[in-house]
Amino acid sequence: MNSFWFVLMILVVIGSLLVMWSIMTYNRFIRLKNFLKEAWSGVEVQLKRRYDLIPNLVSTVKGYSIHEKSIFEDIAKYRSASIGATGVEQKAQAEAGLTGALKTLFAVAENYPDLKANQNFLDLQKQLATLEDEVQLARRYYNGTVRNFNVLCTVFPSNIIASFAGFKQAEFFEVGAAHERETPSVKF
Repeated sequence: MNSFWFVLMILVVIGSLLVMWSIMTYNRFIRLKNFLKEAWSGVEVQLKRRYDLIPNLVSTVKGYSIHEKSIFEDIAKYRSASIGATGVEQKAQAEAGLTGALKTLFAVAENYPDLKANQNFLDLQKQLATLEDEVQLARRYYNGTVRNFNVLCTVFPSNIIASFAGFKQAEFFEVGAAHERETPSVKF
């Protein structure tokens, strides 16, 4: 009879430990999911600041260059696409297009010495360079959080909790091609 109670006590302890581990792992998933939301919000805030700066930059360049209409249309198109993008992958694709269009804008600005000397243009370039750094930092924080969440989703034994609770791996916010990974060149 004593061995029965001993085995029962062992089973109760093991069961209690499994339940506690399951609760702690589930709570860790919830915590990381909230970190993911916070990190994505940080990316969106920085991108919004960038979107708000772009029309000022375009209007400044337009004043000097009326022959570059297609560049301005591309910037407007990619800016709208990026603002309207719903998922991480869509946002990354639109951002790649916008970054390329901004590179072209700065390449055009090289052809206008008066524009390169314009204080407003120089200030906008400086602000954009700062925003690009902040976007990159926000993107890194988001991708680091995605990495931690995805590791928890895939390693044993937490992957069991992930499958039962319906947690799926998150998408990284990254640009596809290597030439698209470069930030726009801003020269002072």
